[in-house]
Amino acid sequence: MAMLFSSFGLPASLLRAVDHYAGPTPVQSAAIPAVLAGGDVIVTAETGSGKTTAYLLPLLAQWLAAPRRSPRRLHALILVPTRELAAQVRGTVQGLSFALPGRIKVVSAVGGVSINPQMMALRGGADILVATPGRLLDLVDQNAVDLGSVGTLVLDEADRMLDAGFADEMGKILALLPEKHRTLLFSATFPAPVEALAGAILRDPTRLHLEPEKREAAVITERAIRVDPEDRAPLLRHLLATRDWKRVLVFVATRYTADHVADKLRRHGIGALSFHGDLSQGAREGTLLDMKNSLIRVLVATDLAARGIDIVKLPVVVNYDMPRSAVDYTHRIGRTGRAGESGLAITFVTPGSAPHFAIIEKRTGARVPQEIIPGFEPSGVPSPGPNPSLSLHGGVKGRRKSKKDKRREAAAHRAAEEVKSARDLEIGKRNPAD
Repeated sequence: MAMLFSSFGLPASLLRAVDHYAGPTPVQSAAIPAVLAGGDVIVTAETGSGKTTAYLLPLLAQWLAAPRRSPRRLHALILVPTRELAAQVRGTVQGLSFALPGRIKVVSAVGGVSINPQMMALRGGADILVATPGRLLDLVDQNAVDLGSVGTLVLDEADRMLDAGFADEMGKILALLPEKHRTLLFSATFPAPVEALAGAILRDPTRLHLEPEKREAAVITERAIRVDPEDRAPLLRHLLATRDWKRVLVFVATRYTADHVADKLRRHGIGALSFHGDLSQGAREGTLLDMKNSLIRVLVATDLAARGIDIVKLPVVVNYDMPRSAVDYTHRIGRTGRAGESGLAITFVTPGSAPHFAIIEKRTGARVPQEIIPGFEPSGVPSPGPNPSLSLHGGVKGRRKSKKDKRREAAAHRAAEEVKSARDLEIGKRNPAD
């Protein structure tokens, strides 16, 4: 028998907000009771499975039960890695809270735009703050937000939030939180180094691992096309000319390649724009709007777009450049095949990247048939040799750890130590020994 949202004991006003849902997804069925129960929670579930609603519904229910204060005090702080995901989370909060008896104040704070409107929005406090780490610390420095009252910290796309790139910022933020707060981690993947770092900040967490749903038919069809590197752009144009794809998301490795490929497509009469971190927030929002309104056909993006972008009815994802890792591959192809729609994920496999793709297949448990398009036959494959390199741009390695893998593990370990030491230092300042 299918579970109902009403079985969780949620307030009637929240049940009205999800009345049009078909019912809770597996991650929602597992996570909602765990979050309502209190304590730290770590959830691993596939992209597009409904993780955001899984933590927002119980958070909103708990906000309703909490006493009202003036000025408002932060009930929850939600940290996200990208501006796009911040906008998505804030929109979901607003969609779920329309029928609440009290007016909830949710503020989004991200970089790439002026800080002044965000400071104005935080006057009088906020109930829920959705933020990227760098901008949050800017607001703290401006005394625009006080993290001393945060009851719940949520890390959405937690694997990205806890990797070495965010370690310094996360250490500073954790040190500013009250000792008695709980932490919720939600992500599609948790690599081992990130899992170790998560253990440093969680207290006896409830762990939920949701396996990908088994569907009657595959929602995402995965294909691999063998091609020489210099023929990828002509092959992409050929596929666009011979397939009736209304929207296509093309992933590349660098910002330069994103601009270069988009420019090549435009020269051949194909509506395309690039999407990467060098663009201003206004340009990024305008590009996404053009894509969603079908004003352009192709969006050429770096891996930034693998986190937090939800393009409705996106039929095709193309890996023009090979993903750096199996984790990135999972996030990339997860942009299609969402909300029950079918999707197609195509990966260009060059002779040099073939061993790398084999490792990705092994780690994702997939076996993707490789094909050759007439007129784009590759020149050949490299001879294996005694010790073939399986890396591409610092990607996945074989069983023996490379120097880069060892450096990454060391960085993750240092990040964990920095998080703990920064937090201990700040706590020591607030509670000096007698």
